[in-house]
Amino acid sequence: MSEHGQPVDDERTATIDGIVAQAQSLAGDELWDQVHDLLEQALDEHGDDALLLCWAGLAAQRVGEEGEAYEMFRRALAMEPQDPFVLATAGSGLSALDDPEAERALRLAALTAPEFPFARAAYGAYLAREGLFEDALAELRAARDLAPEDGAVHAELGMALLLAGRAPEGLDALEEALSRTPGDAWLRGLFGLALVDAGRGEEGAEQLHQAAQERDDDVEVQLIAALAMAAEGWEDPAWEALARAGQAADSSDRELISEVEDRVEAGAEASEEFLRLDFGPSLLRERLLQRA
Repeated sequence: MSEHGQPVDDERTATIDGIVAQAQSLAGDELWDQVHDLLEQALDEHGDDALLLCWAGLAAQRVGEEGEAYEMFRRALAMEPQDPFVLATAGSGLSALDDPEAERALRLAALTAPEFPFARAAYGAYLAREGLFEDALAELRAARDLAPEDGAVHAELGMALLLAGRAPEGLDALEEALSRTPGDAWLRGLFGLALVDAGRGEEGAEQLHQAAQERDDDVEVQLIAALAMAAEGWEDPAWEALARAGQAADSSDRELISEVEDRVEAGAEASEEFLRLDFGPSLLRERLLQRA
């Protein structure tokens, strides 16, 4: 018992809930470095807790510490949690790192909490990326019906439909997702890519132009936007995107930047050919498989 007459476990739970609430607030403002520091300190002070470990894994992912994220998610699942949020979060984190334990955690979350949209969506997204489209779409549609206002659910449904080769439906779902989360520049870039891939070049170029302005450190988005705009004859914004790509690039990007520059300089037809037949399809598939 504590000095106030309450069980120590209750005090620890209340403390952890307060830390998680603080982490959620910081995450809402995209202050992931601060979330990372907060959770690192909390784990040092309070020891392992599955919910803290999940949030620590999310923060580690966002700051680029993939190895640390993997460790946190594995430790969370090792505690054999029953909380569907923990199962779905840790499972999604491990699925991004191709850990076979992801499937069990995600399936358990969806089965034990069928009314929890995040659990259904997380499992559906995993199934889609494994190529099990019928089951994936059933889970994702169930999640959409449970949370029709949730842009993230519409986004995952759209990505699954695109992976399944159902482009018109996938584009509709991505457009719906963007209408609910207009500030998601990553999703806007994906939508632009998918529009270009579907032959809707001008619409795709418009979306990619905006995404490139909002994600100035995303070299691939700058390059794909440059090609899309050059294909439409928008020379000045195409070269501006290429300039941003050069500023954000490292040595591994130089060859691709040079190739895109050559295509943009060669004109609209050369840009469109490289965009539609080479760089665009490969980048679209990579990003559809990337986001968990």
